[in-house]
Amino acid sequence: MSVPTALPRSTDSAEAFSREDRRALLAALQPAFDGLATTYELAGGEHKRRTYLDSAASNLRLRPAARVMRQALGHYANTHSKLHFGAHVMTRAYEQSHEAILDFVGANPDVYTAVFCGHGVTAGLNRMARQLLPSPGRHGQEGARDVVITTMMEHHANDLPHRKHAREVVHVPLETDPGGQAGRVDMQALEGAIQEHADRLAYVAITSASNVTGVANPVREIARLAHEAGARIVVDAAQSAAHMPIPIYDESTGHALDVVCLSGHKIYAPGSPGVIVARRELFEGREPQTVGGGIVSRVETGSYQITDRLPEREEAGTPNLPGAFLLAATLRILSRVGMDVVERHERELTQRALTRFSDIDGLTLYGSPDLEVAERIGVITFNLDALPHGLVAAALNDYFGIAMRNECFCAQPFVRQLLGRAGEAAAPVPSGDGAPAASCEEAGASDAGAGGAQPRSQPGYQQPGMVRASLGLYNTEADIDYAAEALADLAARPEFYREQYQPAGGGSGDWRHQSFAFEPAEVFDLNAAANEAADEAVAKT
Repeated sequence: MSVPTALPRSTDSAEAFSREDRRALLAALQPAFDGLATTYELAGGEHKRRTYLDSAASNLRLRPAARVMRQALGHYANTHSKLHFGAHVMTRAYEQSHEAILDFVGANPDVYTAVFCGHGVTAGLNRMARQLLPSPGRHGQEGARDVVITTMMEHHANDLPHRKHAREVVHVPLETDPGGQAGRVDMQALEGAIQEHADRLAYVAITSASNVTGVANPVREIARLAHEAGARIVVDAAQSAAHMPIPIYDESTGHALDVVCLSGHKIYAPGSPGVIVARRELFEGREPQTVGGGIVSRVETGSYQITDRLPEREEAGTPNLPGAFLLAATLRILSRVGMDVVERHERELTQRALTRFSDIDGLTLYGSPDLEVAERIGVITFNLDALPHGLVAAALNDYFGIAMRNECFCAQPFVRQLLGRAGEAAAPVPSGDGAPAASCEEAGASDAGAGGAQPRSQPGYQQPGMVRASLGLYNTEADIDYAAEALADLAARPEFYREQYQPAGGGSGDWRHQSFAFEPAEVFDLNAAANEAADEAVAKT
């Protein structure tokens, strides 16, 4: 399998600036995100600025990048033309957006293409599963590569598409650290699975970092193993792209990633599309899965001819230009900071969070907490022994203004494993035959405390899960310390907080405060805001 040479960095990359300049830029960018100054009234009556610790779900928007997007929209027109000025500007800016993505991951444009696809990685991973796997009618035939290997830590987006389109999906277990906590994928087990299925293996699909534990996988070493078996590697980089370098090519192994899927809304560009970065050969000579305007060179009544140009042939229809520009500008700014600087900053915050949280009595952390044992990004999951995870998340929000997420994070098999047998190999997961996996609700522990569950019919039903704090570029040591103090208060006064809440009912597993109710329309109502904007426009005429 051919290996591309590394792409020389563009002049706006981090290498063009001193480390001191890059750190200064990082410090200047930290407060420059939409939503950081938003305040809410809390259950105690005070108004407090929110502390946003839900970046693994979606990141806040980088304002300097949004300014670039607005500048571009001053020339807005559709692409696919260069005959009037606005269309010419938009077409060039859209081409630059693709270039920014390839530069960000160090991909050679002669070997790779960047394709905008859907709203996150889900659409891209589904498309690549269809692209790389034989049709069901060819499953089991001689020479058909119809097997996919993945891991037990995957988000549903990097699990279910392979189950739907592959003849067989093999889920590889994870390593455990000396304390029995789940770490990265078990490389010995992975190598064994690759060797066992080498003649039928289409690709290895793996996350670069877990959205549950934050633990990172050695994706370029895995690329070597896959390539030696004649297979590909598909990397879900939704969680890692904003937090650590993800170079396509690795000089130490001489191997490159074949497919990397990115999610713009998790790279400080909400509203931007998902992206597939893939070897051009994976698209060339194949009918695009979606056809329509912008991808054809000629259409007759009885026939049509698809253009050979990439990425045009894979991007039918009118593109999301504002989202593409926002993402591209964000990536250019992050490249100027340098993802090594970003990673070092967030590693320090992650270590602080792990240390502070682990000091709280009755708090259980999930995933290997030792950054020297397991490389990880700023995703920290936990439970409090004395309180259900749903109540913990509600109280953090209502009493402290801290935004965290709870439940299973679209990774039900992995969360079940961590709750029931943290660090142990999981039971087989149905794959390839269309059989659904047991839901997180159906397979939790039997108690109602912490991450446990009880039948939906019982009062106070609590589906199993955990609470997740996840970091972004805007978070500070003060955010970590504040969250730790809030959790310590919950752990020290569980009865007080239990008395304030009751199950929301309806089998949701949510908790509702007894006397405090947040009304979203009081802080923002879309219809009212639109009417107000229209009135202001009239008043200015």
